[in-house]
Amino acid sequence: MQAENRVPAVPDLAESPVPSPCISVCKMDAPTGWCEGCLRTIDEIAGWSRMGDAERRAVWSVLALRRAQRR
Repeated sequence: MQAENRVPAVPDLAESPVPSPCISVCKMDAPTGWCEGCLRTIDEIAGWSRMGDAERRAVWSVLALRRAQRR
């Protein structure tokens, strides 16, 4: 299955802690700078463990936009 078909659906963002979007397909796309699996940038991936729930929800919101852009 291709990574683009495995991008995680947006979870219930009301839950806490906010789950990681990682799907263990960890390869960076050079043109976009996004992970091919979860669509996060390297900075978003590296900072995830230090982010609070509000920041994580903001990343999830951006991921929805990136998913739409990639289509």
